[in-house]
Amino acid sequence: MKRAAILLLIVSCVLVGCGKGNFSQRATAGKENTFVYPIVVNPTTMDPQIVQDGDTIDLIQNIYEGLVEWGEDNKPAPALAETWDVKDGGTTYVFHLRKGAKFQNGREVTADDFKYTIERACNPKLASPTAADYLSDIVGVKERLALHSTTTNIPGVQAIDKYTLQIKIDKPRAYFIDKLTYPITYVVPKEAVDFDHEMSDPKQMIGAGPFKLESYLKDQIVILDAFKDYHGGAPKIDKLERPVITDPTTRLNKFKSGEIDIVPLERQDVKPLQSDAEWKDQLHFFPRPAFWYVGLNLKQYPPFANRDVRRAVAMAIDKHKIVSELLGGINDEANSIVPPGVDGWPRQAQVLPYDPAAAAKLLASAGYAGGKGMPPLTMFYRADRPDIDLVANAVATELRQNLGMDVKLQALEWRNYLDKNNHKLLPFFHMRWAADYLDPQDFLSLMLTTTGAENKVYYSNPQFDALCNQADTTQDPDQRKKLYDQAEDIALQDAPFIPIYFQKDAELINPRVKGLRESLFGHLPHTTVTLSR
Repeated sequence: MKRAAILLLIVSCVLVGCGKGNFSQRATAGKENTFVYPIVVNPTTMDPQIVQDGDTIDLIQNIYEGLVEWGEDNKPAPALAETWDVKDGGTTYVFHLRKGAKFQNGREVTADDFKYTIERACNPKLASPTAADYLSDIVGVKERLALHSTTTNIPGVQAIDKYTLQIKIDKPRAYFIDKLTYPITYVVPKEAVDFDHEMSDPKQMIGAGPFKLESYLKDQIVILDAFKDYHGGAPKIDKLERPVITDPTTRLNKFKSGEIDIVPLERQDVKPLQSDAEWKDQLHFFPRPAFWYVGLNLKQYPPFANRDVRRAVAMAIDKHKIVSELLGGINDEANSIVPPGVDGWPRQAQVLPYDPAAAAKLLASAGYAGGKGMPPLTMFYRADRPDIDLVANAVATELRQNLGMDVKLQALEWRNYLDKNNHKLLPFFHMRWAADYLDPQDFLSLMLTTTGAENKVYYSNPQFDALCNQADTTQDPDQRKKLYDQAEDIALQDAPFIPIYFQKDAELINPRVKGLRESLFGHLPHTTVTLSR
């Protein structure tokens, strides 16, 4: 821990004279092969069976690994499972594990460890917020999560032998293998990890990924060492340091001084950098299969139970102005829920237009002319992100001006925000949903069907449910898309969500960084990164 504190002091020193962001002479020698880039919030958890936010996943995917992972072609690729077979019409998956793959404590990974991991993830005492999302197709998981099972055993997961894992699901689902890329199935060693409780001690944070945890100082820094016995070969860098830097100006200044190698940018910083000869060549854009939206909770704010009220809110928000003016035109306006990157999207969906006059009439027809009689409304959003704050303020301002609604704003610390959202306590919120796999099911069925595990707004439409349920288990891709298209149009017209924009990340990357692997989901684990001297 003392060593970590010293390293934190080192990376916090401001150096000058770097020139074009090249790797400067750091405050200490011997750091030339250490890859440093910030995490913009304190990690919400270091437990893969608990994690649910992209910032933390970007970190822990370097520590842990599962059966499959995303490849640079945006398709599931072998990880700890070398091969797999699909049997019984698409309801049985048999995974053949790599022999000799090790945990970072030196022990070999076995099929029993995967069974333990999945049963731990579905343990009601652990209360994983993502188990229902990604594992409920497995036979026995729904019963276990609903406390209808009297044992910890999940019959759909069986260790056939030391290197063979079998998973049975309830129905054929074209996207099931994609779900297994999510961290909830990152394997953990059963002798090190508590079955009932979230990891809290760094000694528990043992994975089978390319880097092992050296130290974790909350609110300060996470330091990872290259795992020399990684089954894919030792990483080419010695260390990976993730200092926690919440302030975007501080992050940018540290990049310019050569202290960090990559920096994610807020939108207000992009335009000046694009016209700056010193930095423009280090600026990179990455479209992501994600959309930012406004959510309307039908139970927490009773007027939202009225479809006309929701439609009025949607039609009173000028998202074109938000995207083109406030966000500098970097992002694309979202006129669908399912984002680009998913086959066949975006499309000409039946999105509600911006029409303040029609919106005001709709609100009046619902009994709230000029906003009169509507209870005060608070819009919640994630703190410490200027872009999010800009959009939330714009939405609140337009609802006040165009509809006369009394809308207040409240920013919440990220983990607190996630906890309230998990319990469906946010009446009105601005948030992102990013694809965990490139299938419309991840956006429509999961987020908006009546029983969808990520339905945080209490939306329910039987016609929408029927279309999604049919599409989820249909094997023909053209028929699936047709069904999802119909369902999406229904949801857009009902307006439990108001899509605002599709995500595009902007980053400065130091030219000394080579070998980054990319997918639509973000930077892949840093197994091939090299740092030029």
